[in-house]
Amino acid sequence: MSKAKVLWSFLQQTPFIVLVASFVGYSKLAIASPANNTSKSDNNQTELSLELPATSDAVAQVTSVSQLSDVQPTDWAFQALQSLVERYGCIAGYPNSTYRGNRAMTRYEFAAGLNACLQRINELIATSTNDLVKKEDLTTLQKLQEQFITELATLRGRVDALETHSAELEEHQFSTTTKLNGEAVFAVAGIVAGDNARGEKINRNPILGDRVRLNFDSSFTGKDLLRTRLQATNLNAFSANSTFTPEGDFRFAAGTFDNGNNNAVGIDALLYQFPLTQKTNVVVEANAGAIDDFTNTVNPYLDGDGGSGAFTQFGTRNPIYYLVNGTGLGIQHQFSKNLELSLGYLANDPANPQNGSGLFNGAYGAIAQLTVKPTDKFTVGLTYVNSYNNDFTANGSTGSNRANLRSALLNNPNLPNDLAPFSGADLPVSSNAYGVEASLQLSDKFVLGGWAGYTNTRILASNGSGINRGTLDIWNWAVTLGFPDLGKKGNLAGIVVGMEPYVTSSSVAQIGKDKNNSYHLEAFYQYKVSDNITITPGVIWLTSPDNNSNNNDAVIGALRTTFTF
Repeated sequence: MSKAKVLWSFLQQTPFIVLVASFVGYSKLAIASPANNTSKSDNNQTELSLELPATSDAVAQVTSVSQLSDVQPTDWAFQALQSLVERYGCIAGYPNSTYRGNRAMTRYEFAAGLNACLQRINELIATSTNDLVKKEDLTTLQKLQEQFITELATLRGRVDALETHSAELEEHQFSTTTKLNGEAVFAVAGIVAGDNARGEKINRNPILGDRVRLNFDSSFTGKDLLRTRLQATNLNAFSANSTFTPEGDFRFAAGTFDNGNNNAVGIDALLYQFPLTQKTNVVVEANAGAIDDFTNTVNPYLDGDGGSGAFTQFGTRNPIYYLVNGTGLGIQHQFSKNLELSLGYLANDPANPQNGSGLFNGAYGAIAQLTVKPTDKFTVGLTYVNSYNNDFTANGSTGSNRANLRSALLNNPNLPNDLAPFSGADLPVSSNAYGVEASLQLSDKFVLGGWAGYTNTRILASNGSGINRGTLDIWNWAVTLGFPDLGKKGNLAGIVVGMEPYVTSSSVAQIGKDKNNSYHLEAFYQYKVSDNITITPGVIWLTSPDNNSNNNDAVIGALRTTFTF
């Protein structure tokens, strides 16, 4: 008799066909060919994909057919299912109380279901309850076992191999609570044309630099996160030794007026995040904390923290966010899916017990932001930042020298001529900043965004510098365009047009205001080579560098390659 005739006879004589449909629940394995779940021939050697349940209770033994929500008394297989449940206890359902009896199956699935039932019958016989098993059923099962002996042997072999491999992985796994992920950014960049902040021609030497991050993400409850990040970089900010202005600096480069760390490995981000309530999340920042750990920057496609999206500090997010950085606490509370409140306080030198330092007596930044989402495609952020002794260069690098007066005077040995007499001045400053950010996804392939920021900075004391006390009004704005999946799924094109922080008015006669407007134009195209590799060419055009029309426009070109794992 052929296999087809035996199978048809089986369908007519016994309710065990229902077992095949129930195999997914009972065997606790989902088995399918990775191609199309069908075999090309009886000798097909295609590897199986075995997907284990996420938890041990992914399936559950049922004691009554009524427990299966999608099985009705009018279904043609209802009596067969009822018989199998009551006579053999050989049926299981999915965690959502469904059975999915109309689901298609492969020969391997049939073999798995048959094997599960054979094991159950053997258990019944071994416990002297063989009277529950009819002779006709045993005869039919014996024939089926003979017909599917090859598939059963193959299945057992592959399950055994999987168990061996799983045991080996568990024995050699890195950690039961910690996952490792990382990012490596390599960039070739150079200034094609233009003058620096002193009006001098900028060197045209191309450079090659990198930033490498390793994140150790640990969870102890499944809902919390302890992140320890190791970072190394050797890419200097252009402001340190080339442009002499924070305008146009890259997000993945070292800090402003800094010389990098020559790829020395150190602890960068160190934070612990946990839910305080169902709607409140708390982030404890122990080192190198930033607002994007607990605040929505409302720039979803361009804010990739330097590894993806925009190249520059300015193109990544509203510069007023850079006034908050260091060590402290962040809280994120969701009133609803449409309304969210973020609060944070971060100190710059919290471990220093000396006067003028510490957690509350030194430089700090505090932020409060209300994020409103009227729809899934429209987001608005309303931001307030209060800071002391912080500039836009504290955790970033953006804006003119005047807009970053404290940092520029302390750290930039190549100041413009009108600021050079005050080099080395240690001015205490306090700032109040206000910002609005917005993002509108007009279609699947086009996102319009932007922001505006106003900062009022007060010079609190002269400290013998010859600079009077007074205030500076600082503005910045940007319009961003994002084109997701341009040319290929996973690609991204972006354009940023705006003005980096610049001083529009000043009551400090010795400092004055920025002479001219300097526009920032940035464009990039991020090409997805694979799930783990992207290549991004980009160009940045700065008009009147450091807000001085006497300086020729600067043009910066770059090619970034990002590896993630």
